[in-house]
Parts: sequence; structure tokens; C-alpha cells
Amino acid sequence: MIVWLNGTHGAGKTTTSALVQQLLPNSRVFDAEKVGETLMDITPGLPPTDNFQHWPPWRPLVVETARRVLEYTGGTLVIPMTVLVEQYWREITTGLAEHSLPVRHFVLHADQDTLRARIAGDTVTGPDSPFRLQYLKPYAEAARTWLHAEAEVVDTTYLTPAQAARHIAEALKR
Repeated sequence: MIVWLNGTHGAGKTTTSALVQQLLPNSRVFDAEKVGETLMDITPGLPPTDNFQHWPPWRPLVVETARRVLEYTGGTLVIPMTVLVEQYWREITTGLAEHSLPVRHFVLHADQDTLRARIAGDTVTGPDSPFRLQYLKPYAEAARTWLHAEAEVVDTTYLTPAQAARHIAEALKR
């Protein structure tokens, strides 16, 4: 099974995914961003883009990597990855379904003020990351038009990452 943690930057995906993994026996975290980083390292470079998800190879490579890891290890794969383009989400989920890999899709949500405050205080990428801030509006649009309808929404505005992880682990038991 795949547990996909979606949501924009600052929602708590990375922190929560590590905590979810600790709560799920025989589970691993797969950071699909590493697939994008691999594509960014190709030389000469691929066509310029502001987001590696726009490169057509990224989506099937994420599917294939997840499939191969689960084929090798079994269990559950927790994937913390923002996907805000509906077409890309469809490509990924269709690809996973073709390999009979069930997906539980959770969106970690927080209100815009909370997201801005978290991004402002981020000690990993630095405060007020322009990269992270540029996704607030696309996230709000995706949430309004398709994303929240496609997932189990976990409002992290007033939850700690540990509370969000417990909520997800409990939902998986049901």
C-alpha cells in the first residue's frame, strides 16, 4: 500500500511522514523529490522548467520506483510529496493502479496564515523561501477545485505533526 501525504509547503508533510512511518509496521518513507533531483542532475540538462514535476519522465519514474521498492520490501510506502496539478496526480494514480498498488491519499492542510508563518520560520530552507511561498496560491486553487475531493483532508492548523501522524495511522486502521 502507498500512503501519499500531499499538501503545500509548510503543511508538515516531511515531518509527519517520518512519524507515520514509525506508527506503521513494515513501512518506509520514499521521498519522490529525490527522483526529481536525479532528473535535475542529468547533463546536459533537460529543458528548463520551474518544477521538475513538469518533466514527463518524473511521474512514471515515481510510479516505477514505488512499485519496485514495494515489490522488493512489501509493506507500506509513505510518500510525502506535493502534487497540485490534477493531470499529474491522475498519471501517478493510474500508473500505481496498473500495478495493483492501493493508495490512501491524505492532504495535510493548514490555513494560509499558518502556512505563511511556518514558511517564515522554516530553519531548513530558510525563512520566507520564495520557492515555498509561490505554491500557496496554486495549492489554494487545487484545494478548491479538485485536491480536497480526492483525499482525506487532515487540517494541521492546530495539530502537531505527531497528532497528524496519529490521525493518519488511525484512519488507516479503519
